[in-house]
Amino acid sequence: MIQSTAAPSAAAASMTVALAGNPNAGKTTLFNFLTGLRQKVANYPGVTVEWRSGEWQTAESRVTLIDLPGLYSLETTSIDESIARTVLEGGVAGVSRPDVIVAVVDATNLERNLYLVTQLFDFGIPVVVALTMMDTFEKRKHALDTAKMSKLLGVPVVEMNAAKGQGNSELWDAVLSVAGTMPKFPLHAGDQETESENARIFSRYNFISGVVQASVKHYDRDAHRFSERLDKVLTHKVFGLAILVGVLLLVFQAIFTWAAVPMELLEQGFGWFGDLLRARMSQGILADLAVDGIVAGVGGVLIFLPQILLLFLFISILEDTGYMSRAAFLLDRLMSRVGLHGKAFLPLMSSFACAIPGIMATRTIENSRDRFATILIAPLMSCSARLPVYTLMIGAFFSGQVVFGFLSIGAVLMLAMYVLGITVAVIVAFVLKRTVLKSDPAPFIMELPPYRVPNVRTILQNMYLRAWMFVKRAGTVILAISIILWGLMYFPRSADNASISQVEVANGGAPLPESVQLQNSYAGRLGHAIEPLIRPLGYDWKIGVALIASFAAREVLVSTLSIIYNVGKDENEESDSLIGAVRNARRPDGTLAWTPLTALSLMVFFVLAMQCMSTLAIVRRETNSWRWPLFMLGYMTVLAYVGALITYQGGRLLGLQ
Repeated sequence: MIQSTAAPSAAAASMTVALAGNPNAGKTTLFNFLTGLRQKVANYPGVTVEWRSGEWQTAESRVTLIDLPGLYSLETTSIDESIARTVLEGGVAGVSRPDVIVAVVDATNLERNLYLVTQLFDFGIPVVVALTMMDTFEKRKHALDTAKMSKLLGVPVVEMNAAKGQGNSELWDAVLSVAGTMPKFPLHAGDQETESENARIFSRYNFISGVVQASVKHYDRDAHRFSERLDKVLTHKVFGLAILVGVLLLVFQAIFTWAAVPMELLEQGFGWFGDLLRARMSQGILADLAVDGIVAGVGGVLIFLPQILLLFLFISILEDTGYMSRAAFLLDRLMSRVGLHGKAFLPLMSSFACAIPGIMATRTIENSRDRFATILIAPLMSCSARLPVYTLMIGAFFSGQVVFGFLSIGAVLMLAMYVLGITVAVIVAFVLKRTVLKSDPAPFIMELPPYRVPNVRTILQNMYLRAWMFVKRAGTVILAISIILWGLMYFPRSADNASISQVEVANGGAPLPESVQLQNSYAGRLGHAIEPLIRPLGYDWKIGVALIASFAAREVLVSTLSIIYNVGKDENEESDSLIGAVRNARRPDGTLAWTPLTALSLMVFFVLAMQCMSTLAIVRRETNSWRWPLFMLGYMTVLAYVGALITYQGGRLLGLQ
């Protein structure tokens, strides 16, 4: 079926291989298996669509591997499909046209997956079929004759098991055998150019049906599948939702419990390093900058790395087991009632990690009004950057408290913040789809993938990549912001400010009290300027400074508070902890600056506020207009202020503190 035109060794010299496959077919797992950590993420030139490439290293050569978006077809009904088609045609600048396509096929869903394979035949590029999920396929008492399937398709067919590290060399041999050849596929025997679209589709499915019937044997026709019985419970409209809430509650409970020890060790480590650095440096501005600006600022965020890792651990497990798709099925009923497209669930779920990839994932929604509605509510999903803020507030004022004798109040509050964001997002979507973005919702068709055991390699790799992105952000954006904030709080000094000099003279030339220096700094003046506006929310001017800083990145609030409460700090055991400093912070009149009600008000503010300039930038790029990001910033700021106001003032009316 394949006519060779070049020697395989020559073809392997500088080869580009594209991975193509349906969503949930195991393409990401295979890509991670083949490339390891030799990966990079970028945008296609001229569009805001991410693509991954990596280096597939074998004993013979190193190959560039391109991971195409997950596709059901190549009929260009979405941006993903259009980009994939353009890549395969060699029309994307800076991206080489693939020499070989590896079609990733889920063995448990052969007929649906093979439809995409028949479309890949149309590009005249050699194809190799990589079969995944074979362990699940065999457990269902099916048998597959790969040699016969290969003969009928006219392409090599290789069984893969990335979890066990099997199939790498076999796949490479298959790719090498077809590289540089002129493919001739059985499906092209007829004159498809003269056929109608419906006739071509029928021809494809007729061909696929023949291949599957000839190469697959079934021995479980009378057996009830485990996944079907399990789905009756997990997708039940009542029990399924109850289980989903229980799963989320368990996740947050585990995050708080398991992360406590490593977080404490990290905090002690940064404290020790700061003390060591100060002891080895001469007193002065540079020492203050290094310890109070850089170490305290970045360290105040990095101590939350264990919780970020745990969050992505659970997200990866839920995705890899197939449960995430069941959650999408459950919540689609609610989403359709408020007018959202069913495809909006996956971008919104992605936004729990970060709103930026979530917003970019909306490109799979064809209708622009449905897409914009999803973009405008995506930041209401509590992303991982908000997690340090929630954790700090809960640790400072609700630590060690339980309900029902065993359930942490911290876990309950954490879940409540996520539920609040989802609830408000649903309400906002309901309003948007009946006013400025009115349109009829399109039907939602979604596949429920088979249940499977999570792939440990994939989970660990996802955790590593997400954690590294978090660390890079702390090492770049947060570092820069920490230095700027430190400067705003450190200056002007006595030589630059007459009022500060007078206080020093009155104090006998002794160092300034923390409150006086900070109050007269540039940051203090900015905080005082907005204090009348935020006082009804329970915030003082110091919290105002942290709020302003957090508009650069949500988690910067933690590093800002770390810097604020380390300026002229008292040398005692409790002040070594940011939590202790927050608990003991006082206003000029001696009253506590923070109370549990203040902390709760701040958490509500952070659930609803648009506090990430990067998100605004990506919305500008995705909508090609400043109208929508400015609208998003405005409505979310109003929501955050009103929500925090109701929380604080309502709590006071109820006698809470």
